[in-house]
Amino acid sequence: MRSERERRLGMTEKASRWRYTLVVAFVVLSLGGQAIRLVMLQAWPDQIRIDSINRARQLVKDLSVERGAIVDCHGRVLAMDVFRKVVCADPVAVASNPCLQDVAETLADPLNVSARVLMRQLGSSRRRFVYPAGYGRTIDDDQACLIKEKGFQGVFFNDVLTRSYPLGASMCHVLGYVNLKGQGSAGIELKLDDYLRGVPGLVVGEFDGRRREIYERRKLEVKARLGASVILTLDQYVQYLTEQALLRAIETHRAKAAWAIVQRVKTGEILAMASLPAYDLNRFREAEAESTRNRCIGLVYEPGSTFKISVIAAALNEGRVRPDQVFDCEGGVWMYQRRPLRDYHPYDKLSVADVLKKSSNIGAAKIGLALGPSLMHKYLLAFGFGEKTGVDLPGEEAGILHPVQDWIDISPTRVAMGHEVAVTALQMLNAMCTIANDGVRMRPYVVQRVLDRDGRLLVEQTPTVAARPIKPETARLMSRLLVRATEEGGTGTRARVSGYTVAGKTGTAQKIVDGRYSDSLNVASFVGVVPADDPELGIIVVVDEPRDLHTGGLVSAPVFREIAEEALRYLDVPPSDAVQVAQGARPLPGGRSGRALAALKETAADETQGLD
Repeated sequence: MRSERERRLGMTEKASRWRYTLVVAFVVLSLGGQAIRLVMLQAWPDQIRIDSINRARQLVKDLSVERGAIVDCHGRVLAMDVFRKVVCADPVAVASNPCLQDVAETLADPLNVSARVLMRQLGSSRRRFVYPAGYGRTIDDDQACLIKEKGFQGVFFNDVLTRSYPLGASMCHVLGYVNLKGQGSAGIELKLDDYLRGVPGLVVGEFDGRRREIYERRKLEVKARLGASVILTLDQYVQYLTEQALLRAIETHRAKAAWAIVQRVKTGEILAMASLPAYDLNRFREAEAESTRNRCIGLVYEPGSTFKISVIAAALNEGRVRPDQVFDCEGGVWMYQRRPLRDYHPYDKLSVADVLKKSSNIGAAKIGLALGPSLMHKYLLAFGFGEKTGVDLPGEEAGILHPVQDWIDISPTRVAMGHEVAVTALQMLNAMCTIANDGVRMRPYVVQRVLDRDGRLLVEQTPTVAARPIKPETARLMSRLLVRATEEGGTGTRARVSGYTVAGKTGTAQKIVDGRYSDSLNVASFVGVVPADDPELGIIVVVDEPRDLHTGGLVSAPVFREIAEEALRYLDVPPSDAVQVAQGARPLPGGRSGRALAALKETAADETQGLD
C-alpha cells in the first residue's frame, strides 16, 4: 500500500490539474468572445453601432395639456389649471452648505413640513434630486421669491401645471378635485373627467451630445388637445349666500352639520348645493373623510313630517280624502295595532287641510290608511323615492323605500309621517318642486354645457321630465294647502318672506341610535317653494343634531327665509301678486344671534301651533 504521504501528493496534483484546466478554459472563452465581437463590428457595423447610438439619442416626450376650466352659470371661474412653483433640492449640494439648518427652517413653513424632518432628509441623503415635501406640493410665487432671495445652494424650483380652485372650499362637493396623477377624483372633476382632461401631445426626435433636442431631426409631433370647459347651472353668489346661512345656523344651534339645495322649480336646474362641514379643494389631501361627503345626495335620513306632502298629495289625487274632510286626532295619542302614535301637540279633530298645517302625525297616519299600502307605495315611487334622481354627480344614494310586500300592518301609518323610509335632501326637494310644478317631476341637473376650446358644443343639458305623479289640479290644491302651513297657526311661520307667498313643510325626525329613536338627537328640516303663486325657487334646508332647539320650524325655517330673501332679490324675482302676504307678515326672529336665539327659546314654550 501507498503511504499516506504519497496519497496526499496525488490528490494535490489532481486539484492542480483541474485549476489549470479552468484557467485555460476561461482565457480561451474570453479571447474567443472578443474575437467574435471584433468580427461582428467589422461585418455589421451599422446594425450594432447605429442602433446603440440611436437608442442613446432618442427623444420621446409627452406634452402636458391644460385641463378644461369649470365655470358657473355666469362664466365665473371655479376651477382652472395654473403654473405653480414646486420646490426641488440637491441634498448633496445642500449638505455641503454650512447653513443647512437655515435652509430647513426657511422651507418648513411654506412646505408645511417640520424643520427637523427637512434637516434629516437633506442632510443625510446621497441623492442628487428630491422633492423636500414630496411630489405635488406647490408654493405661491411670493413664497418662491422669498426663498430665492436667500440664495441657497442646491435649492431650486420647477414650474408645474396644477389645478387651482379660486374659491377654496366653496362648492367643494360639487366640483370635486384632481389627484396628483391628474385624474378627476370626485364631483364634476370625476364625472366629466374624459372631457376635462384633454389629450396629451407627443414628440419623438433626437438629443445631441448635451441632451438638447435637435429640432431639425424631430420625427413626430402630435399636438396636445386641450380639455373642454364645463359650464354649470350653479350660481356663485347664490351658493355663497347659502353657505353663509348654513354656517350661521351651525354656529347658532351648535349643530353637527347642515346642508341645503336651491333649485329652479320649472327646469330642475340647481343654483346652489351646499354641505357643511366642507374642505379646501386646494388642500384636499388634508381633508377629513367626514368633510368630503356631499350630504345633499350622499346621505340618507328619515325625513319626518316633510314626507307627509307626498302621501297627502297622493290621497287627494286618488279622491280618498277631501281637504275639508275631518279626522279624529285622538287628543294627541292613538293606539293602532297595539302601538302608540303621538302628536307633538294634542289635537281633537282636524280637517285634512289642518292636518297638513298643524303637521299632525295621527292625522297623516289615518290619511295613509285611507290611501292604502299599495297605492301609497306606487305614488312614492312616482315621486322619485327609493331611486336615484339621476342628477349628474357621482355618489348619489337611492334612499330606502322597502317593497310593499315587506311592509307590516303599521307601516302605512309610519311611512305617512316619514318613518320607515330614508331619503336624500335632493329627493325631498324634488318632491316639493313636483307639487309646485303642476305635478310634473323634473330631473335635477348641475351641468349646463360642455364646450371645446374652439367653442364647439359637445354636451348640452335641457330640462327633462322624469314623471307626472299627480294631476295639475291636485298639485295646485296642495300648493294652496302648503301656503297655509307658513301662515299664522302653521308650523312654518318662520319661513315666510316679506312680499312673497311661501309654500312649505317643516320636518323633525328623531335619529336612530343603537337601534332606537333618540330623545335628544334630531334632524330638523324645512322644504319649500317661493313665490308659491308662480314658483321660481325650491329650497331645502337640513340641520343635523341642533342643540337647545330641535324642530324644523324653529331651526331650519329661518335659514330657508334667509336664503330665499337674498336669492329672490339677487335674481330680481317680482313680488307675489296676492296682496301680499304683507298683511300677515311680521318680523321674524332668524336665530342668527344670541339675542335672537334667546327670544326663540322664550317663545318656544308659548307657541300654540305645532312646531314640527
